[in-house]
Amino acid sequence: MKVTLVQMNSIGDKAVNLANAKALIERAVSQEKPDWICLPEVFDFIGGSRAEKMAAAEELPGGPAYEMCSALAREHKVFIHAGSILEKIPGEERLHNTSVAFNRDGKEVARYRKIHMFDITAPDGAKYHESAAFKPGDEVVTYDCEGVTIGCAICYDLRFSYLFQALAEKGADIVALPAAFTLVTGKDHWEVLCRARAIEMQAYLCAPAQTGAHKAGHETRFTYGNSLIADPWGHVVAKASDGPGLVSSYVDIDRIRKVRAMIPVSQHRVKLAV
Repeated sequence: MKVTLVQMNSIGDKAVNLANAKALIERAVSQEKPDWICLPEVFDFIGGSRAEKMAAAEELPGGPAYEMCSALAREHKVFIHAGSILEKIPGEERLHNTSVAFNRDGKEVARYRKIHMFDITAPDGAKYHESAAFKPGDEVVTYDCEGVTIGCAICYDLRFSYLFQALAEKGADIVALPAAFTLVTGKDHWEVLCRARAIEMQAYLCAPAQTGAHKAGHETRFTYGNSLIADPWGHVVAKASDGPGLVSSYVDIDRIRKVRAMIPVSQHRVKLAV
């Protein structure tokens, strides 16, 4: 199974973002011929005011980002894991940060809403309060990709190992982690956390990311990029260069089995009383 991650520099212009995502997906299909493509977090819209986020959001199913990914999956006969999309919640003033996966027929096969909200003050003093605009989800989600089980997580979820343990218990062979990791935290924590989760789960970790500068009101914020694929032994087998682009690798299901047989952590796990 071949996988391709799409690295983007999304902005506060949905039409431009969708055009860029489409061009990168079509380039991936032409050049890489993958079975599965994954976009980064909030590929459809990043930055902007609360009102602009609401205006850019979609009711799912439907909406331009959803329909574009479904149509491209159907046209090119490829699985597309649509990073995350701003999802409207009827009757709510907050949104969901939502991954949607489509099979080769363009049919939705999974929907995951980000569970952990990024409410921090970063080392550079920048304040992030994701829960002010986004409502967390509460479901652990996996889906079947022609015999391979894919687990869903988004960005800040990476820091919460119990979610990945829950995905492992549901049989995940690959975890899709679309992200918009900040530059200041990413340079120290991104790769080591991705590798740690892959090692803990004995699974592939596929993490497509936003990169570069993004306007957020009067501020300019920076995401780390470095989209990567880590194998079940924790080796980074592919990593993106700077700027928008693609990174691909083959997922070796036999390697997953060999690593799990070599160190059978699932058999050794002990449930502790808290």
